[in-house]
Amino acid sequence: MKNFIFVSPDFPDNYWRFCRCLKDDGFNVLGIGDRPYNELPQELIASLTEYYKVPSLENYGEVYRAVAFFAFKYGRIDFIESNNEYWLEQDARLRTDFNVGTGFTLKDVKKIKLKSEMKKYYKKAGINTARFTLAKSPAACRKFIAEVGYPVIVKPDNGVGASSTHKLSSDAELAAFLKDAQGKNINYIMEEYVDGEVQSYDAVIDGSGDPLFETGNITPKSVMDVVNNADDCLFYIVKELAEDIREAGRRAVKAFGVKSRFIHFEFFRLLSDGPLGKKGELAGLEVNMRPSGGVSPEMINFANSVDVYKIYADAMAYGKTDVTAGKKYFCGFAGRRDAKKYRYSHGDIIQKYGAHVKMSRRVPAVLSGTMGDYMYLGAFDGEDELKEFYAFVTLRA
Repeated sequence: MKNFIFVSPDFPDNYWRFCRCLKDDGFNVLGIGDRPYNELPQELIASLTEYYKVPSLENYGEVYRAVAFFAFKYGRIDFIESNNEYWLEQDARLRTDFNVGTGFTLKDVKKIKLKSEMKKYYKKAGINTARFTLAKSPAACRKFIAEVGYPVIVKPDNGVGASSTHKLSSDAELAAFLKDAQGKNINYIMEEYVDGEVQSYDAVIDGSGDPLFETGNITPKSVMDVVNNADDCLFYIVKELAEDIREAGRRAVKAFGVKSRFIHFEFFRLLSDGPLGKKGELAGLEVNMRPSGGVSPEMINFANSVDVYKIYADAMAYGKTDVTAGKKYFCGFAGRRDAKKYRYSHGDIIQKYGAHVKMSRRVPAVLSGTMGDYMYLGAFDGEDELKEFYAFVTLRA
């Protein structure tokens, strides 16, 4: 029997479904987390062969000892995964230290975590990316801005989501950024501004580097603006993946050497002609070697009438799957803010949209900065229906 160590299997709270499907496919599913066992959801407990609680997942020595215990008890470890951006580097270190041959190891960390390094692999795939510099000094920043002009985007080179991402449009804003960044232990990257809509390639990749399942999402509002302005969060899973996204995504998968992973690769769909190409063409943004965040796997399921958790488990267990998609929909996420007043109540939304609302619930606090405080998922046959749903849910009082 193969052994699959799942790090932090209780977060996000839908990840127990990965564990259940892995167990159903014959794995020993071995959880490592810092939450007490008796506080785990019953669905997760039933999906794990064993659970090892550590005082802190931040302490590598404690997590290392947990893996060593499982290796001693169950034998060779076949997979170590968290499917969580925050733990990707630790996952890689554990695979390296325990000689686990599936997944990225320490030698791969730069290309999967540093935005500046990702550009090299997009280029290898024949995909343009925004010009950039590492913001190591005020002189380097000013030299770059003299070359590309305002506005520019600054963000951590190794960052999660849109945290600490800012658009600078003047010398005054540059000066404020430089003052704020001084003394912080953060390496920033500065990029030219791209007038584009973020679209993604989401896929489950088998052990040979080929996709078993493909879809994508579109984010009509800048995630940077959503975070910085505490705006409503809107994004949706597409009914059909655009062919140019599919083709670019597959090339990027090969360039990055992805195998046995659930991935979320981001692109710009250019909204105007510019240095990166003509309006409507694609440019690379960044890669995420894990599923799109939060409840996105649920959205993929609703949009494709499929079980992507099962497809992932099959990919790990067999390198193939017999799961096929059914009827397809646009599935949208609308995240509202507690601090804002809306015209329509929860009851109004449910009354109007009924069975179209596939899920409604509070967003975990750690994700609320990006995704809002309360979310609604809606599935619709047409894109216009989805846009009307967005407008209704987010209309202010």
